[in-house]
Amino acid sequence: MERYVGTVARGIRAPIVREGDAIEEIVVDSVLKASATEGFAIRDRDVVGITESIVARAQGNYATVDAIAADLKAKFGDESLGIVFPILSRNRFAVLLKGIARSTRRLVIQFSYPSDEVGNQLFDPELLDERGIDPWVDELTESEFAQAFGGAVHPFTGVDYVAYYRSLVETEGATCTILFSNHPQAILAHIRNVLACDIHTRARTKRRLLAAGAKTVCGLDEILASSVNGSGYHPEYGLLGSNKATEETVKLFPRDGQAVVDRVQHILKEKTGKAVEIMIYGDGAFKDPVGKIWELADPVVSPAYTTGLAGTPNEVKIKYLVDNQFAGLTGPALHAAIVAQIKEKKASLSGAMETQGTTPRRLTDLIGSLCDLVSGSGDKGTPIVYIQGYFDNLAAE
Repeated sequence: MERYVGTVARGIRAPIVREGDAIEEIVVDSVLKASATEGFAIRDRDVVGITESIVARAQGNYATVDAIAADLKAKFGDESLGIVFPILSRNRFAVLLKGIARSTRRLVIQFSYPSDEVGNQLFDPELLDERGIDPWVDELTESEFAQAFGGAVHPFTGVDYVAYYRSLVETEGATCTILFSNHPQAILAHIRNVLACDIHTRARTKRRLLAAGAKTVCGLDEILASSVNGSGYHPEYGLLGSNKATEETVKLFPRDGQAVVDRVQHILKEKTGKAVEIMIYGDGAFKDPVGKIWELADPVVSPAYTTGLAGTPNEVKIKYLVDNQFAGLTGPALHAAIVAQIKEKKASLSGAMETQGTTPRRLTDLIGSLCDLVSGSGDKGTPIVYIQGYFDNLAAE
């Protein structure tokens, strides 16, 4: 019988996870219950996505503002500190900023403009042309910024992040100087100790600061890379991937994720006999066309996944085949020709014309984005996503 359904992604409800819970057993139990009640079979090469937040919560991977401040003091001292390229986010950065401000007496903040690294806008970029300002040349003080652009109210949250971040710093008892420049070394005219707060460009930012004569430079990935006074930590990403838990704590990115996904895969194999692929996912990797926000404030989409999810898709573009090789065919003959082409495709189609228009991204980034959209970030209550048919194609029976 001909198949009429390809990829299916299901949000799987799970119990509320708390610190100390056996996350692997919870995931497997939730998937098996969903399979039994909804009537879908577990199959080889299905995919289970587990949101990073429930893994980190089960691990108890949390840190306090005081722990953040203590680590920063150990690395920079407590007299003065500069930060470059913070993102504009109450969830992602505000609590970190409290820890940063608590670690010092004087803080210099340098924003990129007209937007942060992940697309949150300080103002409409069209204003740059109206005001005759070149963001790759002009460095602005806070007063010059205000004169040129007024407030910096975010279109979605309604928050003026410049004013908000200043208030957070001053509430912690530190003085605050604010600058605007897209060149990290601009901050060195004010301060020589710098914390690079960008996510995906952090290596280049740190390199440029050191080359320009900075005294001490660290990135967020180096803060809480090990435990401070019993705090949570992440050895590779530090504070990157963290988000707000309470006004005084953050949840960090989950540690030891490979052991988690391998264990879930093993248990499912024992219980079902099927080889299911497992991944932990955080933010997807996609951009909002209205707000211009790039949905990737985590350092990676997937911090851990089983081996079957490594690599990139190896697909031909059906549209290309229809319009080119098989332009003279229609109906069943066209279908049969395309199926045969898919069955006979090479193990690697890199550079082949028939692949143009396919998505040249890693499987974990594509599947993680799908998981993020299915599970949502609010109250859906589906922190596990079960995907079937992702590795199928038109030739699959």
